[in-house]
Amino acid sequence: MHASDTDEAVMTETRQANDGNAVTIGVLALQGAFVEHITLLQKAAEELRLDHQQSNGVPNGSSSSGHTPPPLTIISVRTPLDLSRCSALVIPGGESTAIALIAARTNLLQPLREFVKVQRKPVWGTCAGLILLAEVADRTKSTGQELIGGLDVRVESFEAELELPFLHQGAGDGERRAFHSVFIRAPVVEEVLPANSSIDESAEGASVTAPALKATKADVEILARLPGRAKALKDRVTTAEELGEEGDIVAVRQGNVFATAFHPELTGDGRIHRWWLGEVLGAVDRVGEGR
Repeated sequence: MHASDTDEAVMTETRQANDGNAVTIGVLALQGAFVEHITLLQKAAEELRLDHQQSNGVPNGSSSSGHTPPPLTIISVRTPLDLSRCSALVIPGGESTAIALIAARTNLLQPLREFVKVQRKPVWGTCAGLILLAEVADRTKSTGQELIGGLDVRVESFEAELELPFLHQGAGDGERRAFHSVFIRAPVVEEVLPANSSIDESAEGASVTAPALKATKADVEILARLPGRAKALKDRVTTAEELGEEGDIVAVRQGNVFATAFHPELTGDGRIHRWWLGEVLGAVDRVGEGR
């Protein structure tokens, strides 16, 4: 499905929804895998609606108590006005530097920070979205990368010094030096930081940090790790933990912010999307009840 086709489907759904009751889920559509997120969110929203209807045994999703869950509307977000309509937001995988640059040029970067860190609305970032939601990113992102923030974590890609023989042909000994290479890959959470910790930029070298806004009392929860190399041992008895390998952190949550280092939107498996929509509806209910 092309982006234009998805946008039209979203617009149709939006026109049909009850605007007074609908919970609007936005997907940041500046760059990256936003079409795939929209598709899985629409599928998950329909599954939730059908499940509720079947569990209550009454038509149109109304429960015996008279409570009808609000319809879920999925929209593309490209402007501050789009964002203002949203109760929750997904920041997709893609290229985090490009997403940040486009957001800044379209006057969307600061509204995104307000959405995440002041309004504290539910947000889910995948891969590049995790990088953008981190409070600190390592030096590989120091050349032009801006962050939204919201998660007290440090994320990293990696760098390496490479010996490239093809560069040394005809070069003297003094001209032969390693090539400093920056590799872009799925990020991992390198470090969980204390909540609202202040970052000493001089001590952190070329790390980039997100602007501080409204503090949160929530701690970072580690929701998933990528098993360490010991998990692949042939004896299948020794565990990674026994060898001191807990594994890379690849899913975290802190208050309203959820992030994954991987791309659930590219798998066709909507279980995480469905789980997250349930979390969003719970948060909307709590706000409605003044909790």
